[in-house]
This record gives sequence, C-alpha cells and structure tokens, in this order.
Amino acid sequence: MTKRLIVLDCRAETVPLTLAEMSSESLVLAGNSIRLEALSPAHADGLIAASAGDPELYAFSAVPVGRDAVARYIQTAIDLRAAGVALPFATVRIADGVVLGSTRFFDIERWPWPVGHSRHGRKNPDVCEIGYTWLAPSAIRSAANSEAKLLMLTYAFETLDVLRVCLHTDARNKRSQAAIERIGGKFEGVLRAHRMAADFVPRDSWRYSIVASEWPGIKQRLAERLRKGE
Repeated sequence: MTKRLIVLDCRAETVPLTLAEMSSESLVLAGNSIRLEALSPAHADGLIAASAGDPELYAFSAVPVGRDAVARYIQTAIDLRAAGVALPFATVRIADGVVLGSTRFFDIERWPWPVGHSRHGRKNPDVCEIGYTWLAPSAIRSAANSEAKLLMLTYAFETLDVLRVCLHTDARNKRSQAAIERIGGKFEGVLRAHRMAADFVPRDSWRYSIVASEWPGIKQRLAERLRKGE
C-alpha cells in the first residue's frame, strides 16, 4: 500500500486533502522524531510491547494490555474510522520504528451549514476531539506527546480547517490536566458522569478546548517546547 505522507512541523506547508484521504488507512503525519501512522493490525506487536509497563501509569486511561485486548482495540478503531467518526493513529519513533503508543481524532462533527454560508458543502469536519492518547512508560516524559499534539493540531486547524478541538480528561488525572494546560488548552468546566472511566465507574471529565483563533499562539508554544526537548 502506498502511504500518503504529510510532513508537518513549525515550518511546513499544509497539504489539502479530500475527506476520503483524511479517513484513509494510508495517512501518515510525520514530524522530526515521531510519525503518526494510521492505525492497523500491523501495529499490534508494537502496541502489545508499549502497553506492557506498570499498570498504575494507566489508571485513568483505557490502554489495551495483551494480544486479545490490543486486537479488539485496533479493530474497534478501524471500524470507527470506516464510519467516518474517528481517525486513529499509532505513534512511532522515527529513529528505530518502535511503536510508542496510540492517539486519535474522534467525535468528528460536520455541521449543517445553510446554503450561501461560506462553510456550506464542506466535506471536512467542523470540530473534533483529540483523545485515546497513551504512551509507553519510556516515552511518557519525552517530547513525543508534544510533537504528536503539534502534528495533530496543525493538521486539524491548517488542513481540515476545523473551528475547535476538544480534549477531555478524567477529573482524577492531574498529570493529563497539567499536560493539556501546558500546551494551552483552555479549561471550560466539568462534565459530570460524562463517560465510563477506565476503572468502570461514571467519570467526571475536565473539558478543555482550543479554538482556531488561539491556534497560532499555541503552535508557537508547542514549537518552543519541542526546541527545548520537552
């Protein structure tokens, strides 16, 4: 299969894509140290290895552990991609091809803009969420998360031309909240009993968002973090 490679960094130009290409299993977003490859069964062994660390690290995240769980995780993500409501990735280290974890766009919405509106007839999403993000223990405090967010947000705002990207995290997950706030996500409030948590209880979620007008400043902040290796 021919991969559609899009190189995105703080200097790169964006590449306009059709909706079919956006949902394609051949899509790759490449940065300097990591690339985001459209999730596929080929990533199974890498994800099994990546999730084999201390389970306490993933107390608030839905991380698949073991071959059967990883296979179900990948197939569910592929089914959601086929339905046009998610775009899942494997996070891969460029230097050696090691799979570090996974992330995705989901809750993809297309709004019914009226005829005559400048956004009427768009095929790309209007808003989306970034989530299902997890990394191997060795990558948790590396720059992998910052670079993945730079790749995904650049793609969302500059290629897909979305109006807003949301991020939610378990109200108990202080590490995730701090990470979102470091990149400039704006706290909007708490959604009570919002989702089923990783430990199978009703989860209160802290809701964050980034809107298009905020993106240039956040992009600069992310690029600076990467220059510092954060």
